[in-house]
Amino acid sequence: MMTEMTEMTEQTTDFTPEDIEKNKTMAGLAYLIFFLPLLACPESKYAKFHANQSLVLLIAAVIGNVVLGVIPVVGWMLLPLFGIVVLVFSIMGLINGFGGKAKRLPLIGAFDILK
Repeated sequence: MMTEMTEMTEQTTDFTPEDIEKNKTMAGLAYLIFFLPLLACPESKYAKFHANQSLVLLIAAVIGNVVLGVIPVVGWMLLPLFGIVVLVFSIMGLINGFGGKAKRLPLIGAFDILK
């Protein structure tokens, strides 16, 4: 179970090439504003996949910042490192979205909030 959550699984074959090509831009922009693909192209499964990954990343970032912010000293020292990890995950998502790939983010990508 843990190896499934830590690996970036490729799911590009789950989407049609037309859907991917048409909605690459929206999928990439999902990592800047997660709900944008839901408004601009609600019928796209590919864009919805990336909107879901972005929403999971946003929730993880908020929870992580709150938890680490509450822990004195050690938590405060880990906050910048956590911020870098969130930034790296966002960049990975941007690259995958704009590149036409449907890879789940490491550690947190296994969760599906949007159906």
